[in-house]
Amino acid sequence: MAGHEFFEPADRKRPVAEPTAAEPLAAEEPRQSCDPAFKHGVVVGFDGSTSSERALAYAIGMARRLGAGLVIVHVANRLPTTVWAGCEPPVFVDVPDHRTEVLGLELACADYLAEVPWILVERGGDICHELEEVGREYEADAIVVGSSHGLVGRLFGSVAGRLAKRAQRPVVVIP
Repeated sequence: MAGHEFFEPADRKRPVAEPTAAEPLAAEEPRQSCDPAFKHGVVVGFDGSTSSERALAYAIGMARRLGAGLVIVHVANRLPTTVWAGCEPPVFVDVPDHRTEVLGLELACADYLAEVPWILVERGGDICHELEEVGREYEADAIVVGSSHGLVGRLFGSVAGRLAKRAQRPVVVIP
């Protein structure tokens, strides 16, 4: 089955409750219901790196064995600004990331994805939070990520390690 792409803007806004409102708005904006083919599927983080390609290969096999859909997630770059104004929280700046479009084209041409239904979802923000959020939205049976071997992962903690500690569903880390 051919892949489908659903992009979400990295700067999506969340509603804020007014202090005088009788009923405060929910902390999360309601999401559109997802395609039933992808409910209880497999979520995989993918950025085109070697470790994420291995994670994608494992996730494809897992989705095929489960008879489920595959939700491929690319998290766009989002950097905090370096200027702080007193005690105010940092402002996040979305860095233009056209990598999702390139990844989508590469995936659409990939023969190995013909075996399972899949979608590509773009998000912006913290990788761990966004992967867990997509997993929650699609009621995923598992989240698959590749391990990192870089210096940044050793200093600040890898995505896989942080996700395994906080996720509400099984996390599979592929070396």
